[in-house]
Amino acid sequence: MKQVEVRLTRKVAEGFIVPLGKVNLVAVKTDVGLVGCGAFDVAALDSFSYPAAKVRPSLGPSIEDIDDIMKGIVKEANRSAMGRGIKNGMTGRQALELL
Repeated sequence: MKQVEVRLTRKVAEGFIVPLGKVNLVAVKTDVGLVGCGAFDVAALDSFSYPAAKVRPSLGPSIEDIDDIMKGIVKEANRSAMGRGIKNGMTGRQALELL
């Protein structure tokens, strides 16, 4: 697993890349919630009132790294994340700035 610091406008978040064979499990976590790749079950996280969104790649077939999360397009956000203003179609960076 690789952990990296992700600088946002008002805070620093933690990025995680977990290699799983031919794919990576990728997410960026703030002190409030997370934005991750398509492997995350954001609905399950909502049962804990944890704001979460998943993104699809803006380019290429899959999310491979933190840059892909930041440039990715939100394709699903749970109720807790929507309550913070996160909407489908915004970038991962835009979503993280709301967390």
